[in-house]
Amino acid sequence: MGARAWVRRGRVAVTAVGVILAGATLAACSGGPASNVLTLYNGQHPETTEALVTAFEHETGITVLVRNADEDTLTNQITAEGARSPADVVFTENSPPLEFLSERGFLTQVAPSTLARVPARFSSPSGEWVGVSARVSVLVYNTDLVARHELPTSVLELAQPKWRGKLALAPGETDFQPIVTSVERRYGEAAALRWLEGLKANAGNHLYPDNETVTAMVNSGQAAIGIINQYYWYRLAAENGAAGTHSAIAFFEPHDPGYVVDVSGAGILRSSPHRAEAQRFLAFLVSDQGQRIIAHSESFEYPLVPGVAPPGGQRPLDQLQPTSISVADLGDGSTAVALLQKAQLL
Repeated sequence: MGARAWVRRGRVAVTAVGVILAGATLAACSGGPASNVLTLYNGQHPETTEALVTAFEHETGITVLVRNADEDTLTNQITAEGARSPADVVFTENSPPLEFLSERGFLTQVAPSTLARVPARFSSPSGEWVGVSARVSVLVYNTDLVARHELPTSVLELAQPKWRGKLALAPGETDFQPIVTSVERRYGEAAALRWLEGLKANAGNHLYPDNETVTAMVNSGQAAIGIINQYYWYRLAAENGAAGTHSAIAFFEPHDPGYVVDVSGAGILRSSPHRAEAQRFLAFLVSDQGQRIIAHSESFEYPLVPGVAPPGGQRPLDQLQPTSISVADLGDGSTAVALLQKAQLL
C-alpha cells in the first residue's frame, strides 16, 4: 500500500489530504471534530486489523479510517506531522516505535482498566500504550537441507563459517531489531557488531527485504536457514499446505538472546480530539472478543490476554522460555539501527 493511501474495510476512502480537509469541513459544520470517527495509523497486518475494525465499528457505531503502512513510515509521519497529525490511534507490530513516540511526548495515558487486561510486562512501562499481541523469534530451516540435530542452539552460532552461503536474513525488517538489541545488551556493542558482520558474510546474496521472502526462500531451498518470527512460517504453511511445505521452525535454547518475544501494541496520540473513542478502541483490542479475533486471524499471532488460546498448533505463550529482555530494555530501537548501520546492513 502506498505511503499516503487510506483504506476503510479494504476500499480506498480518500487521500491523507482529503481526510484532513474532510475533518475540517465536519468540524466547521458541527462546531468541533466529529465524535464518531477515528483515524488509525496501522502498522499491523491489514487483514487482522480489518477484522478488528469491522467488529469494533459494528459494536460501537464508530467509523474507523485506516491508513496502512510500515510502522517506521508511520512513526516518521507522526513525527513530521506533530500536533497537526490526523491520527488518533497508532497500532504497530513492535514495541520500539511506540516507545519512540512515547519518549518524545506524542502519546497519552491508556485507561488503567485497559492496561489491567494484559500482563504488565507486555505494555508500556509508563502506561502510554497497551500490548495487544505477540510473536516469538525462531529459526526457519529447510528440512531437506538441514537436519534438526544440526541446528544451532544460539543465535550467535549463525555467524559461524559453517553457515556461509546458507543463511537468509532480512536486516531491514523492524522485527529483526529486537534481536540485535538483545544481543547488544547481553554481550556489548563490540561483540554485537562482530556478530552482525558474521551474519552479513554468511548471508552473502541472501539478504532480503522482508521475512516473508526469507521464509519463502528457505522453504524453496534457495537458502538453508533463516531468522524470522514464528508467524511467518505458520502463514506460509497454511497457504502452501503440507505438500508445499519443505521447512520447519525451531526455538533457540531457553533464554538465548535470539529467543525474543516481540510485542505489538497500540497507543493514543496526545493530539487526538477523539480520546474517549480512542480509549474504547484500545479497550476493544484487548477485550475477549478482540483477542479471539487475533487468535483466529490470518496473522497467527499470540493473543496477550490470559485465557484466550493461541492459534492452533502453536506452543502456548506461557510455555515459551525467551530471553528476559523487557520492552523497556528494547527501548526505541535506536541502538539496533546504529549497529545495523555500522555493519552496513542498513
